[in-house]
Amino acid sequence: QVQLVESGGGLVQAGGSLRLSCAASGRTFSIYAVGWFRLAPGKEREFVAGISQTTSATYYADSVKGRFTISRDGAKNTLYLQMNSLKPEDTAVYYCAAALRMTFRTDEYDYWGQGTQVTVSS
Repeated sequence: QVQLVESGGGLVQAGGSLRLSCAASGRTFSIYAVGWFRLAPGKEREFVAGISQTTSATYYADSVKGRFTISRDGAKNTLYLQMNSLKPEDTAVYYCAAALRMTFRTDEYDYWGQGTQVTVSS
């Protein structure tokens, strides 16, 4: 079992920045690929960014490429999402998740956090 707890969400104006954190506990976090997803009202949960546990390669949705940066700190068992140049359409609940392999598919992630709300005002 892996427990994931997100933090760092909040209200920010368009063009601003936020850094989300995801603290992991339980089984060795390093064996999992990790990702950030978001769920906006009226939409399906979508992949935002991910890191492979084998290659450390990073992956981003086109909508956030160049604005968001995903990183992980193995010593702290923590995943981060630095979000810059935020737009109102980035408003959503953001979730971190862990999977046995890097994937963009929501249904292949085994462990999820409770989510943190990000609201971007125009």
